[in-house]
Amino acid sequence: MNVEELVRDSFQEQAAEQAPAGPGFADRVLTARRRRRTRTLASVAAATAAVVAIAVAVPLLDSGKDDVRPAGVVDGGGTSAHPDQSPPRDLIAAGNVALAAYYTSEVVVQTDDRAVDTRTYWLLDQRTGRYEKDDRWSFVAVAPGMKTAAVLERALPAHRIGLLDLTTGKVERWIPVVQGVGGLAFSGDGQKLVATTYGDNPDLREKVMSTEGDVGWMSPFGQSSRTGFLVLDPAGGGGGMWSKVVPGRDINGREDFAFSRDGGLVFSRIVGERDGMQQYFEPGGAAVAAPANERYLRWDVDARLSPDGTLAAGGLAKEVPDKSYSAIRDPRTGEEIAKVRGATLLAWVDGRRLIAWERTAGSEAYRPRLVLVTIGSDKVVPLSGAREQTGDPSRQEWVPVFAER
Repeated sequence: MNVEELVRDSFQEQAAEQAPAGPGFADRVLTARRRRRTRTLASVAAATAAVVAIAVAVPLLDSGKDDVRPAGVVDGGGTSAHPDQSPPRDLIAAGNVALAAYYTSEVVVQTDDRAVDTRTYWLLDQRTGRYEKDDRWSFVAVAPGMKTAAVLERALPAHRIGLLDLTTGKVERWIPVVQGVGGLAFSGDGQKLVATTYGDNPDLREKVMSTEGDVGWMSPFGQSSRTGFLVLDPAGGGGGMWSKVVPGRDINGREDFAFSRDGGLVFSRIVGERDGMQQYFEPGGAAVAAPANERYLRWDVDARLSPDGTLAAGGLAKEVPDKSYSAIRDPRTGEEIAKVRGATLLAWVDGRRLIAWERTAGSEAYRPRLVLVTIGSDKVVPLSGAREQTGDPSRQEWVPVFAER
């Protein structure tokens, strides 16, 4: 029996040992999944190596209870956990990955028929290890190394990009841009920055009325003022060529671009016949097929490829009472290799461990917390406290921003 078969069979045995779901469990799961999908669509807010056989021995699955640590644990492996904090106040990290920032968002009504979904960021203070509110910025992208962040001022689309020193909290340089910018993302090596350009604020919301007469604010589906993207060289002065991309009916108001693993292409989400679809573009703006090792990735699974490129983080694969499992796939074939704990995989820590959102046990409501999970183990290590769900679609609770440190 190989490693993959061992992992798969062990999970099947554990699933068989689970107690039957209580009355109404299916309804609760469906409600939570609908709520998560709705919040994602309304707020969206938003990796090349040859595949080799898995040679690392995967331990037998643990059937023990969750490994709940006391607040503020820092271990020799670089894990800094604060399971009593939500939103976090002190550094959360595991291995070479840290929570560099987080943001909340709230719909701010401007006129009778116009509102804007507005973000507020908390950035990690490198000197104190605490998260501090910085409400100067509408958008923040943190570069690998966590020394610099690219920032946009409050009014979007912006016509300059700031390079923020995360140690001093001061903007070291401004990069002027002709096209208005609404979103930013660094390449995996931090050498390039892609700026998504828009003709209008991508976070505009339109008024909607429910059948009961309640008023809400939603992002207009199938409408976007997105015009294209700029690829910039921040260290070399920032100059870059703008590429036009005509918006189709398959994107929402905000659909930002991000880099492929090798930095040669950019991609963004598209809305189609299945969840997680994405479209790649080459420099110049032409749509192209996904790279071979990214064909089975999903835009809504932030972890994407493992550090060595041999594993792909997949979507939610199974839920049982108080537990969720996500798929780990072969990035070139899409074949499921294993399942790992966690409802949403956010970042790879190393070749076996990931940071994920996972539901808090013992609660009927969906209350996710950040956890550290390991392929081949059923244990989770809580990193943060539970994020409470307000049920208010005009507000987004804290959203993590991870970066290599």
